[in-house]
Amino acid sequence: MANFRYRDDQPHEEPAVTLDAFLEQPDATAVRLEAGEDARRLIPFLGRLQLIEISFPRFRDGRGFSSARILREAGYEGELRAEGDVLIDLLFFMRRCGFDSFSSQHSLNPADVEAALNRYSNVYQDATDAAVPIWKLRHG
Repeated sequence: MANFRYRDDQPHEEPAVTLDAFLEQPDATAVRLEAGEDARRLIPFLGRLQLIEISFPRFRDGRGFSSARILREAGYEGELRAEGDVLIDLLFFMRRCGFDSFSSQHSLNPADVEAALNRYSNVYQDATDAAVPIWKLRHG
């Protein structure tokens, strides 16, 4: 998860199928979770998945953050992509929850993306990334 990538930077890949279609296709390796779908249904299949796209239909819909964290904490190591209403302000927090790529419906300036991802040098809580919370640094 060291790099946070734009979808356009990705090589050709298998199209992601819906959750229901994925559960019926034993050879599918890419799935798309819509807002409100239970990410825990994918846990038995994490070993075969190469890509999980998580939909953000509106910027104020935070269910995708929870889905990402559930999947990373369950051991998913493949690509986790945020898709849809992905805004600059959300990228830092998306990465902390486990996303390693995104595809925004908005045109995002690469310099702004880089600035957003590096805006905060310290964090205040544990997450799925390797960042050590500041209180642990202070009280080591």
